[in-house]
Amino acid sequence: MTIKAVVWGENIHEQTNAVVREIYPNGMHNTIAAALNTDVGIEATTATLQEPEHGLSAERLAKTDVLLWWGHKDHGAVSDEIVERVARRVWEGMGLIVLHSGHFSKPFKRLMGTPCALKWREAGERERVWVINPRHPIAAGLDENFVLENEEMYGEQFSVPEPLETVFISWFAGGEVFRSGLTWRRGAGNIFYFRPGHETYPTYHDANVHKVLRNSVRWAYNPQGTYSAIHEAPNVPVEQALEPIVERGPKLHQAGEQGYK
Repeated sequence: MTIKAVVWGENIHEQTNAVVREIYPNGMHNTIAAALNTDVGIEATTATLQEPEHGLSAERLAKTDVLLWWGHKDHGAVSDEIVERVARRVWEGMGLIVLHSGHFSKPFKRLMGTPCALKWREAGERERVWVINPRHPIAAGLDENFVLENEEMYGEQFSVPEPLETVFISWFAGGEVFRSGLTWRRGAGNIFYFRPGHETYPTYHDANVHKVLRNSVRWAYNPQGTYSAIHEAPNVPVEQALEPIVERGPKLHQAGEQGYK
């Protein structure tokens, strides 16, 4: 079955910054989608901030297996309604891949429940990405490390919850290190954060980065489909208990009455 991926891009810097426009004349989101579409098992389309509902209608998200998110300049412009819609789909099993400055995006912060803050420096430093979990599916086909000659530095501490797995750690020419490939599970959804991707450098033209992106889409995909029952909180009648029981004591709720949320 083909994995349906949507690459969400803020699509501001490509319109306003000549350097970014020269590197990504078709937009970063389209560059990422093109890299994903070289995998015959992935069908990637794009969505942007400027589209109605930011390109993420309920109908479209319902058909999305994996959502990739890149944002930077205007996280606040993302509608809270869309943020909740994305979070709901992740809980139901949609995969989410958050890229670079997307660590401050509303959906990522909503799902992490922490500030997601870090140190940073924009100096075009060499980044060496170390594969510290070489048996992980996201690292498949990579050497023990790869180098990005020019990147923005992100440094610890990274105020995110303890990850399920750490796949990559980056070292920068200025001396800092950063956990640059982390996974979590929220509800039924798999989440991967991948650090590289500053807009003024050609990171999304790099073959190793392409490999990580394709691997991560395949890893985040949940073949079991939507788990809509995760939102339910049923009041189970006494007569439906798995073992016979006798009701005793006072109750707040009547039989069949919904609980408070």
